[in-house]
Amino acid sequence: MTRCEFFTENERITGFSVSGHSGYAEAGKDIVCAAISAIVTMAEATINDVCGAKAKVRVKDEDARITLMLPASCDEEDTVQAVLSGMMVTLLSLREDYPDYIEVLEV
Repeated sequence: MTRCEFFTENERITGFSVSGHSGYAEAGKDIVCAAISAIVTMAEATINDVCGAKAKVRVKDEDARITLMLPASCDEEDTVQAVLSGMMVTLLSLREDYPDYIEVLEV
C-alpha cells in the first residue's frame, strides 16, 4: 500500500511524504503506482520549477519514499497551497477508486 501523508500547521500544508508501493500489479504494470508517481512529480515540479518555492525534496529509493517540505514562507504561497490542495484532492479521488492500495492522511 502507498501511504500519502500531508503535513499541516495552522491550516497551511507544509509538505508531504509519499512512500511504499501500492501492490496493485507487478512493477511496470501498476497503474495505481503510475498515477501516484505522476501526481507527485507534477506537484513537485510545479512547486519548485514553476513557482520557485525552493522546497526541500528528499528521495529514498530503498524506501520508495519522497518527502517535500516547504520553507516557512514563499513568494507564490497561494499558488503553492492550491497545488498541494489539488494534489490531496486528486490522491483522495484515487483512494476512492483503489482503497486497498493507497491511503491519504493529514498529519
